[in-house]
Amino acid sequence: MSDIPGVRRVAVVGAGTIGSSWAALFLAKGLDVIVTDANPNAEGALRHFVEAAWPALTTLGLAPDATPDRLTFQPDLGLTCEGADFVQENATEREALKAALLTDIDAATRPEVVIASSSSALTVTSMQSRCRHPDRVVLGHPFNPPHLVPLVEVVGGERTSAEVLDRATAFYAALGKTPVRLNKEVYGHIANRLQAAVFREAINLLDQGVASLADIDRAMADGPGLRWSLMGPFLTFHLGGGQGGMASFMTQFAQMQTDLWRDLGDPVLDERLQRVVCEKMEAETAGRSVADLAAERDRLILSVLAARTSR
Repeated sequence: MSDIPGVRRVAVVGAGTIGSSWAALFLAKGLDVIVTDANPNAEGALRHFVEAAWPALTTLGLAPDATPDRLTFQPDLGLTCEGADFVQENATEREALKAALLTDIDAATRPEVVIASSSSALTVTSMQSRCRHPDRVVLGHPFNPPHLVPLVEVVGGERTSAEVLDRATAFYAALGKTPVRLNKEVYGHIANRLQAAVFREAINLLDQGVASLADIDRAMADGPGLRWSLMGPFLTFHLGGGQGGMASFMTQFAQMQTDLWRDLGDPVLDERLQRVVCEKMEAETAGRSVADLAAERDRLILSVLAARTSR
C-alpha cells in the first residue's frame, strides 16, 4: 500500500506528455491512477509512455506495490473524477479552456479533494473563477518530464485556502518531488520566468551571429547550467564572492551585472526569427529524432539524480 496519507487514487486529466509523465510517477509511488483524455488515440500513447518510463522509475526506486497494472483509462471525465482523492489537470494552455474544464472537474469531484493544475503560466485566480469550490484549486506546475525532474511549483489563487495549499505541498513532497511555494501569483510562476530570460538572450546571441546554436547550448550546459543544477543562481554567486560571500560578489560585480542587463538583447519572436531558430535547430539535430534526444536527456537526468543521492 502507498504511504501517502489521504491519497490512494489519483485522477489525471489530459494524457499528453505532461499528463502521461505524471501518471507514470503516480503509478511508481504505488497509487491507483485513472486517466482521461478526449483524444481517441490517447490511451495507446499513454500506456506506451508508461512502459518506456518504467525502467527509469525502477532505477529511482518503486513503491513495494507499484505496477503499471494499476492504470485505468476512462474517456468520461465525470467517472474519472468521482472516486479520486487528488486530481492533476494537464489540458492545453488556454485560459478559457482551463477555466471551463476546472469547472467541470470541480462539479464531478468530492468537495474536499484537491484539484491541481499543471498550467505553465496561467494564474489559479483566472482558472478557479467559475468553480463552485474554488478554495480547493491550486497550481501544481511540474518541469518536464515530471516523473524525473523533482521541481513542482505550488501557489493558490485569490480564493484558495491555506489548508489546501499545505495539503498539496505535502502530497508532492510525499511523492519525492521538490515543491516550492510562491508567495503570490505571477504569470509564468518562477522557473519558466527564469528560463524565459535565458532563452531570450540565447535567441538574441544566435540572431546577432555571436555563436552557433550548438555552442550557445554548450555554453549553458557545460557552464552556468551545470552549476545552477546543483545550487541555483543565488548560492552560485554567493560562492562567486569568495570568503566574503554575496556581499563581496556585489562589491566586485554589481556594476558588471548592471552593464550586462543594459546590454542584453530584446528580440521579438516574429515569423522571421522563428524560422531562423527552427532552421538552425533542424540543421543541428539532423538525423537525431526527438525520441532519441529525449532518451539522452532522461539518461543525463538520472545520472544527476544518482549523484545527488550519493552525496
